[in-house]
Amino acid sequence: MFEKLRPLGDRVLIARLEDREMTIGGIIIPDAAKEKAQTGTVLATGTGRCDAAGKIIPMNVHVGDMVYFGKYAGTEVSKDRLIVREYEILGVVEK
Repeated sequence: MFEKLRPLGDRVLIARLEDREMTIGGIIIPDAAKEKAQTGTVLATGTGRCDAAGKIIPMNVHVGDMVYFGKYAGTEVSKDRLIVREYEILGVVEK
């Protein structure tokens, strides 16, 4: 849909990670029945949010971080990409 998309303010562009398509018992789950992944990789971030004095507060997440976000968070940009505000990110997955 877009060649390049740069989030503004405290928004983050995330690429959803693909979930497993097969259960432990070997049953393949069709695409229509799958829930969307709640983890993804940060592709781009905005500059940060402004406080009441107009000072920019930098982002806590960075490009390349793996993050966990709410089920209904953000706005879908394409099938596997979404834009969320930084406060909608529940945590950074550490390795």
